Amino acid sequence: MGKATDVRPISVSLYFLPVETRVPLKFGPETLTRVTCARVRMRVADAQGRIAEGWGETPLSVQWVWPSDLLSYRERHEALKGFCLMLAEAWMAFDQMGHPMEVGHAFQEQVLPGLLAKMNEERGDDELAMPWLAALVCCSPFDLALHDAYGQLRRRPVYETYGPSFMNRDLAYFLEPAPGSSVSFEGKYPEEFLVFPRPNRLPAWHLVGGLDPLDESELTGDEPDDGYPVTLTEWIARDGLKCLKVKLRGTDLAWDYGRLVRVGEIGLAGGVHWLSSDFNCTVTDPGYVNAILDRLMVEHPRIYGMILYVEQPFPYDLEGNRLDVHSVSARKPLFMDESAHDWRLVRLGRELGWTGVALKTCKTQTGALLSLCWAKAHGMTLVVQDLTNPMLAQISHVLLAAHAGTIMGVETNAMQFYPNASLPEEAVHPGLYRRRDGQVDLSTVVGPGFGYRLAEIDRELPPPAFDG
Repeated sequence: MGKATDVRPISVSLYFLPVETRVPLKFGPETLTRVTCARVRMRVADAQGRIAEGWGETPLSVQWVWPSDLLSYRERHEALKGFCLMLAEAWMAFDQMGHPMEVGHAFQEQVLPGLLAKMNEERGDDELAMPWLAALVCCSPFDLALHDAYGQLRRRPVYETYGPSFMNRDLAYFLEPAPGSSVSFEGKYPEEFLVFPRPNRLPAWHLVGGLDPLDESELTGDEPDDGYPVTLTEWIARDGLKCLKVKLRGTDLAWDYGRLVRVGEIGLAGGVHWLSSDFNCTVTDPGYVNAILDRLMVEHPRIYGMILYVEQPFPYDLEGNRLDVHSVSARKPLFMDESAHDWRLVRLGRELGWTGVALKTCKTQTGALLSLCWAKAHGMTLVVQDLTNPMLAQISHVLLAAHAGTIMGVETNAMQFYPNASLPEEAVHPGLYRRRDGQVDLSTVVGPGFGYRLAEIDRELPPPAFDG
């Protein structure tokens, strides 16, 4: 028997918001110059007929979710938007009552795989198939809107609802412990793995993209003159940065090593404390990463010491590329990102030698919380990574980091690549869209749901692509 607080979706609206970057963002083999944000409004109702609406938003980051040499950006972009339209119809028809963790989990288990299979069957070629990661990203604004709407209806922050007073099922329903471990999820709920009270200030990780100029010597004259910093040295000085995430190629050892050294030297001169290295799934041999780390330890020990963790060097299809990575994690903490679609893959990653998990709200709020609980229960470390989240997407993203208890703050870089996209939201939440003293401030995020304070944000939306 369910609870009186249970809800079900009753209507969905979907909006597509185009955003252009001020400077290109290179990661892995591709470069991002524009993105479409999918924004969803979902109305829910409880058994007494009370209704509330919630909002969710995620950038449809084509290059990240669906790397491909066979399909153009436009083909993949249109496919993602088309899949969002399929999801809107499916969510509106999904007649399941429960807490958002239960409804979101049921949708991902019962509906999402079939929708993806249907879409890929119509595409007709396995090499052109949309990946599961892309399906999760398309699903995430709907799932986020569901969680927000539940908090709105209950008139409390949604992070206060992840316990037995609101959930019908404990974590044992969703999760299985690692074989042979002493972990049990019986009688446990997400709230036991979350941080309360949340911190209102978090260290901010700045992204150093593969095309980013590091200092004035690398300027070409084509950079934007829009009042925002351009070089890494300018960003460090303006924002007081202490944490830098360095995008690497993973296919050019000399370039990757040189990039880490150069960024490390600039960081040391500017008062930076920490570095992380992100290879974006391009490395196929653990020896590649080990060679870079070992050389750094000998030639630049201070820079080696600044590397807090290594992120996702290896192909994101973890089941198809079961690399033993213990040799890398013996040197530095090794975090799954693209590989960590859900807790089952986190479990597999732990067996292969990964020691941490990068959480992202773009893989759904429900899935992020389940991965968080599984990882923490098994002694793994957490980070919360960005999808270059602007507008509303930034708020739910930083809230997850605040409640997760990460190894160090939160990655946040939308202010580098499209700061003007978030000006209406920045007027209400100034600490979230500009970093000060190397931190973001979420003290303005208050109230029910995700605390967007949407009524105060002066943003005009385009006509909905779906309104049901």
